[in-house]
Amino acid sequence: MTEETVDAFHRGAFYLVQPKGRGHRAGMDAMLLAAMVGPLQPGGKGPLKVADLGAGAGAAGFAVASRIPEAEVSLFELSPEMADYARRSAALSENEATNQRIRVFEADVTLKGAARNAAGLVDDGFDHVIMNPPFNEARDRKTPDPLKQVAHAMAEGLFEAWIRTAGAILRPGGQLSLIARPQSLAEIIAACGKRFGGLEITPVHARAEEDAFRILVSAIKGSRARLQMRPAFIMHGQDGHAFLGAVDDLNNGRSHYPRRVTGKSV
Repeated sequence: MTEETVDAFHRGAFYLVQPKGRGHRAGMDAMLLAAMVGPLQPGGKGPLKVADLGAGAGAAGFAVASRIPEAEVSLFELSPEMADYARRSAALSENEATNQRIRVFEADVTLKGAARNAAGLVDDGFDHVIMNPPFNEARDRKTPDPLKQVAHAMAEGLFEAWIRTAGAILRPGGQLSLIARPQSLAEIIAACGKRFGGLEITPVHARAEEDAFRILVSAIKGSRARLQMRPAFIMHGQDGHAFLGAVDDLNNGRSHYPRRVTGKSV
């Protein structure tokens, strides 16, 4: 039998069924990604429709739904096994507060046109798209775990394909948010092209003296605003491994990471 765990996030606000010892297990990346989704702007009409592309077991999407009561989240995942974990998580009694607001789709997020719409990736259908795409390049050492390989292996043209889909399914003025390796920055900017503007990029560092190991990127569909490089995001102090206070708040759903230019963001 496949071993699995049921893990608490946001200090018990929601739970996730995940494979044990195999596949991709959710952590800080998913929580930071979820923290980039803000609540409805004053005067906005609910619900807030969020699409999580390549959702895995659904950690980021569940975190959004848990923190934002008016959010309706669609999880899109290619792997049938990981999509099943997400469905089972949605059915947990511990997730009663969110299980009516989360839908799971087995779908290839690189689909185009009518096939994409038929898979649930509906044109102009979402206010916010989030993604944590695979980040291992072909020359990186491959994992012997096939389930993890699918989650981590980056195909050629991945950012172009995923961001193309995000541009299609977002309403005008909707927000794209993603987390990635710094090495992917040039591909991300190129893929945003004329689809998105107002890029805001935040380098994420474990400690102040260390190189960035992640970047947070947000952008607005149809915006013509210039790119902004935001101050570095530092996770730990000089001593120890505990998160800094503001980071712990994001990790546990007590706050979110808003854009600097909020006029057209969600």
